[in-house]
Amino acid sequence: MPVIVVSSPSAVEECLTKNDVIFANRPKTLAGDKFTFNYIVYVWAPYGQLWRILRRLTVVELFSSQSLQKSSTLRDQEIGTFIRSLYRFSTSNNNGSKKVDLTNWAFTLVFNLMTKIIAGKHIVNEEDAGMEKGIEMIEKLRGTFLVTISFLNMCDFLPILRWFGYKGLEKKMDIIHSKRNEFLNSLIDEFRHNKISGLKPNDTTLIETLLSFQESEPEFYTDDIIKSIMLVIFVAGTETSSSTIQWVMRLLLAHPEVLHKLRADIDNKVGNKRLVRESDLTKLPYLRCVVNETMRLYPPVPLLLPHYSTEDCTVGGYDVPKHTMLLINAWAVHRDPKVWDDPEKFKPERFEATEGETERFNYKLIPFGMGRRACPGTDMGLRAVSLALGALVQCFDWQIEEEESLEASYHARMSMQNKPLKAVCTPRKDLVELLSQL
Repeated sequence: MPVIVVSSPSAVEECLTKNDVIFANRPKTLAGDKFTFNYIVYVWAPYGQLWRILRRLTVVELFSSQSLQKSSTLRDQEIGTFIRSLYRFSTSNNNGSKKVDLTNWAFTLVFNLMTKIIAGKHIVNEEDAGMEKGIEMIEKLRGTFLVTISFLNMCDFLPILRWFGYKGLEKKMDIIHSKRNEFLNSLIDEFRHNKISGLKPNDTTLIETLLSFQESEPEFYTDDIIKSIMLVIFVAGTETSSSTIQWVMRLLLAHPEVLHKLRADIDNKVGNKRLVRESDLTKLPYLRCVVNETMRLYPPVPLLLPHYSTEDCTVGGYDVPKHTMLLINAWAVHRDPKVWDDPEKFKPERFEATEGETERFNYKLIPFGMGRRACPGTDMGLRAVSLALGALVQCFDWQIEEEESLEASYHARMSMQNKPLKAVCTPRKDLVELLSQL
């Protein structure tokens, strides 16, 4: 299979502007065969009418400015619940502080937020967060929904390997898909049962909306279509957001001067009489700089989801035949010394652009892709991540017990991704009164 890898902003821009329609498809892969309900998950769906309908639906129901405004109260409430749980856990011994597994807590927060939006409930109860029962449930969910198997593997380039059950990949994928399908079916079945019983969540949930569409257009809104939309939100939303929260905290703990500057800004703009709210985020530009710089150094998906050409085209003066896979190396673009000063250093200040200058980062910062197949949930994800980080920095002092190695290599990142982030969490004295009243 011909493959083109682009690693510079100019090449990325050419692929996703001039050639955007040509590269708007996805290749057929083993992961696509196994995880996408026959390619109806809109992230993997072929570019065409089905993709347009599903993308428009999710944008209108979840990601439009109006929808984000409506769901902002829910995110504020979830952050309040999360901080209350963390405060109670961290003060559950006599020391007034406790070591916490931030990897577990971040995933719990994001997964609970997604299930609240989708099904109107929490998967991990507040009293179980951080406890053995909650940890066990989160570990099970992480094993089911985190993309533990790459969306590209050797079988995609040498299909004959599938005949030999290469590394048991196909079997592992079947097991993961079966678990995901079982979980999604249970949420739909529970909603249908509650509806028959006369019970319903206080707020309109995504499942409720999708099932109402199914009643009016059953031939299009099948259960598989509904599950495919839910699956995208769980897989894409939880992994990218929870990993970004962890990487920001790792970097802040390794650079205390940035942590202190960020905290001072939050204290100055928000104070200690209330929790940071989503409406405060526009007043906290340095928080956005910290998140941007983290995603530059550690993009959630270092090699973006693959594209696939449907016509011949040219990229960088080279002829590219149709049926070529396009891989965009965000990791390389984000660390290109021709593009970034001191690319290996954590310097949030580089994003302190004045009004009208933000466009200078186009095609240089691409953690969520660009063009037609860019992630539509970027704004929601950034809001949730920024809000969570703002509250963690505002409410607690953090101390790491062992020095973390943050070498600038891709292999270091991949090895650390599976390493839990553990830190000692101590409620800030100025915030104890507020935290005790949550």
